[in-house]
Amino acid sequence: MTVGLEHYLVVSVMLFALGLTGVIVRRSVLVIYMSLELMLNAANLALVAFSRFTNNLDGQVFVFFVITVAAAEVSVGLALIVALYRKRQAAHVEDLRTLKL
Repeated sequence: MTVGLEHYLVVSVMLFALGLTGVIVRRSVLVIYMSLELMLNAANLALVAFSRFTNNLDGQVFVFFVITVAAAEVSVGLALIVALYRKRQAAHVEDLRTLKL
């Protein structure tokens, strides 16, 4: 049995659905943030799979840039979560309004 494009796309859809469920259901900012990252990685998996099966490197190059931007996003997002936790001693979505100046 060979692993085809359909297999990669099924895994990608399952990862995306799991991330979407985490964003919708959870209240913790950190869990929502991890779920968003899971959704981003699901999209990256689909891009790499399409790139691999069409023998075109454009998707893989695009994923490289997406991962680079995601690394910067992680640093900013985690800084916001740490600031929220320091101010309220909790990291819930409802507490985000307290970060206004």
